[in-house]
Amino acid sequence: MRAVGVWEWGGPDALEVVELPDPEPGPGELCIRVHAAAVNPTDTVLRSGGRAERLRDVPPPHVPGMDAAGVLAQVGKGTESGLALGDRVMAIVLPLGHRGAYAERVVVPADSVVRSPAHLSDAEAATLPMNGLTARAALDMLALESGQVLAVTGSAGAVGGYAMQLAKADGLRVVADAAPADEAVVKALGADTVVPRGSEFASCVRDVCPSGVDGLVDAALLEASVVDAVRDGGGMATLRGFDGTGPADRGIRFFPLYVRHYAREHAVLERLRSLAEAGTLTLRVARVLPAEQAPEAHRRLEAGGVRGRLVLRF
Repeated sequence: MRAVGVWEWGGPDALEVVELPDPEPGPGELCIRVHAAAVNPTDTVLRSGGRAERLRDVPPPHVPGMDAAGVLAQVGKGTESGLALGDRVMAIVLPLGHRGAYAERVVVPADSVVRSPAHLSDAEAATLPMNGLTARAALDMLALESGQVLAVTGSAGAVGGYAMQLAKADGLRVVADAAPADEAVVKALGADTVVPRGSEFASCVRDVCPSGVDGLVDAALLEASVVDAVRDGGGMATLRGFDGTGPADRGIRFFPLYVRHYAREHAVLERLRSLAEAGTLTLRVARVLPAEQAPEAHRRLEAGGVRGRLVLRF
């Protein structure tokens, strides 16, 4: 099968098309014929060597990709999934220790797979699993109640956008950041109040909520610089391991999020599919590129300003 991977860590041009044996699903696993794989920031971290220590015992090529959509191609022996061969499906893929989603075929646990949202394309479906689960996990950790206030950084991005829409479905009030060019998009995604993004985010939030917000999803990875937006005793969900080390203790609870812990939450992924079908979640595709243009996709993502997800076509 064709895949896109790296033999050595490096920049976008380290990515190349490789030929690999077709993977075979074992018990409890499904094999997907991938038609679309979303390109996420975590893929660039893997490609550049940011996961080198965790992959030191895994021989190259290393294949990135955590989001796949396509059709069910093969079922592992004795696996019960409620799916039939040929069904359109989407899945979250964990590339550490296995091959990622940048491949024509990928094997994943059955719990990581659900049907793709009806009437939406494979490219759209590929934007949902990892980012949607990340947003849902963040909100579950914060455990806010209807009527409370959530702040979101990186609100124009995929995780931030899903976090806002899920928060509104939970009955929360949302304060979000945006550049002037993104303000209309962020409002359309559900923000009740939009404040400028950047170094003054916390003070701008305090202008709106003088006591601070009840919870914060830091999708922009601003970390210590936005802690002051959270009220005493509030919560902050972070995406790259930030645990609050350094800021003064005001009883704030920090929740470093690792989406791999939600990778087999089948019921949660199924709920995300249902919300996407109903139009509650907006699946945004920036552009679809052929798999051979993966280096270009990584260059565009790292250059910034991409709204929605770039998607590779296989």
